[in-house]
Amino acid sequence: MGGTSIVALDAMSGDRGPQVAAAAALASLAQHPSLSLIVVGQRETLEPLLASGPERFGSRLRIEHAAEVVAMEEAPRDALRKKRDSSMRVAINLVKEGQAHACVSAGNTGALMATARYVLKTLPGIDRPAIISSIPAIGGHTYMLDLGANADCTSEHLLQFAIMGHVVAADIVGLAQPRIGLLNIGEEEIKGTEMIRHAASLLAASGLNYVGFVEGDDIFSGAADVVVSDGFTGNVALKTLEGAAHMLSRFMRDEFSRNLFTRTLGLTALPVLRSLKVKLDPRRYNGASLVGLRGIVIKSHGGADDVALGNAITTALLEVRKGVPTQISELAQRIQGQLTLTASN
Repeated sequence: MGGTSIVALDAMSGDRGPQVAAAAALASLAQHPSLSLIVVGQRETLEPLLASGPERFGSRLRIEHAAEVVAMEEAPRDALRKKRDSSMRVAINLVKEGQAHACVSAGNTGALMATARYVLKTLPGIDRPAIISSIPAIGGHTYMLDLGANADCTSEHLLQFAIMGHVVAADIVGLAQPRIGLLNIGEEEIKGTEMIRHAASLLAASGLNYVGFVEGDDIFSGAADVVVSDGFTGNVALKTLEGAAHMLSRFMRDEFSRNLFTRTLGLTALPVLRSLKVKLDPRRYNGASLVGLRGIVIKSHGGADDVALGNAITTALLEVRKGVPTQISELAQRIQGQLTLTASN
């Protein structure tokens, strides 16, 4: 998609509030000349924070008033039914109405998914939306989905997740044929549940670059560009990764501060540690996509700072330019048509 890309930014949701959203908005506008932002939230709060914006960016920045805020602990059902003028709902409505090409929010994941699915609906050929994000891996990173939207899945859902992962990896990373792995408890064909084994047969017949079952350690090995799982397993794997990273960081800090000798070693290793910190910085990977919807919705981490939120805005911009929803729908319908034809012969 050429020309200006318009992103609606939910500025009130998340743990850090509108100050972070305003800083990310101004920095993103400066970084991306083709970006326009509609910053959604309580006007009286946002106007002072964005006071420099009109002079610097003109019509590329505007505020859309929304009186309510969805709390991080709020039940998705309550957010959907009782908060129709929330910054989250208004931002998604702007996508539905065609005033914005994408929405970015750091708010409550359940409420964001429920609201986005209700307002935007799913794409033709897609039964359920999924959450996809990139995860650091050897040689680069791996895209993984579903990361928590769907605890119970069928084999057909996993096929659809693979289709969505293929499009995202192909568009964002530029891979012609992303390698797709199906997360399982072993690599052998006899391993896993009947549902997983049936999903494997669908993937093998899909025409996608399916490389077979992958185990948990393969998520980070670079063996696959896209790892597919149900949302329960995917979310557990993601939280395990985050916990392991925090534990490793704590262990290293404790060891390097044990005594004068280890502190000296720590100073010697400082350049390597700084490089490692940059590679594993979660801000670089902030911006999970709610794929499968008739519109682009990016979920930022609730505790994201302005740099991380800016990366989520960049992800939205990339998906707008590539027309990710259209590509997902076209590929899903084509593959499902091929499988139906094969089954009938």
